[in-house]
Amino acid sequence: MTTTVETAGSGTMSRLHDASVRGFASDNYSGVHPEVLAALAAANEGHQVSYGEDAYTARLQELMEEHFGPGIECFPVFNGTGANVLSLQSLLPRWGAVVCASTAHINMDENGAPERVGGIKLLQVHTPDGKLTPELIDREAWGWGDEHRAQPLAVSITQTTELGTCYTVDEVRAIAEHVHAKGMKLHMDGARLANAAAHLGVPLRAFTRDAGVDILSFGGTKNGLLFGEVVVALNPDAAQGLLFLRKMNMQLASKMRFMSAQFIALLEGDLWLRSAGHANAMAARLRAAVDDIDGVEPTQKTESNGVFAVLPAGVADTLRESFRFYDWNEATREVRWMCSFDTSEEDVDAFVAAIRDELARHGSSPARAH
Repeated sequence: MTTTVETAGSGTMSRLHDASVRGFASDNYSGVHPEVLAALAAANEGHQVSYGEDAYTARLQELMEEHFGPGIECFPVFNGTGANVLSLQSLLPRWGAVVCASTAHINMDENGAPERVGGIKLLQVHTPDGKLTPELIDREAWGWGDEHRAQPLAVSITQTTELGTCYTVDEVRAIAEHVHAKGMKLHMDGARLANAAAHLGVPLRAFTRDAGVDILSFGGTKNGLLFGEVVVALNPDAAQGLLFLRKMNMQLASKMRFMSAQFIALLEGDLWLRSAGHANAMAARLRAAVDDIDGVEPTQKTESNGVFAVLPAGVADTLRESFRFYDWNEATREVRWMCSFDTSEEDVDAFVAAIRDELARHGSSPARAH
């Protein structure tokens, strides 16, 4: 579907997609929140000093201190992979290794960037729900002083996890205390940090800085931004060289004001929480509906904006003809359905109806007996 859209000046642009098409594949599929677009337009007039010496990046630092406390350091970057690689590099010497869940984004979805670009060995631990515990960390936290083994000097946890589960404040604190007692440091991949705060009902710093996290990858793209994440050194003494590592890793934006302006729109009010809370609510609505459908087998708790489930053979591919979503584990027929800030109740209800219809065609009963 092509639509002609008026642009500033005399030109026009053709919309190349059908804006009515909805999907549940990723919170990256959504557009940019209108309040963020307005912030970008407001930041666009006139000239500002490049490479972060602008009024918007200074304001972002102030806002981050309001949320996380004084004494932190913020480094806007282009994307989540860059944020994670930068964060981990700053925590480690060249011989350092990172303990992470086998499902972690740094292990499964970054094309080896932490290892190939960052030069960091990842020590994976299997976990059924995506969450690490002190006991699971100890499966790989050993061998210090052994020259034949990469030294486990940091742990990376994801909040919320890749399986949609959420660490509690006490769980993060227990991990931090365990890690620090061993002389290790703690990184949090917070691509969906706002979704975790919305689920937990606590301030951002409660399960990050106050719980003992040393460095944070603060996500924006999955919560309505055009692009951008922020590396937040919550314990600057634990992170070395971020100013130089950002440039070396090609994550230094010349027109940084446009990154920072988006986060100002997100953090100056409650947009970050409104958007994440809405996405979580839509996932909860979807989960409640499929819990009553025979043939859909949820596999994880729904604690953020994702629903994981197993479908009968053949159902997922047919559903994808109308609603895009991804297989999570093709071998077990497990799929992932993600909601975003602009997912509507009508979107969810239409998708649920399609699931019911498709299962009925496959011979499954549309409702589970109670």
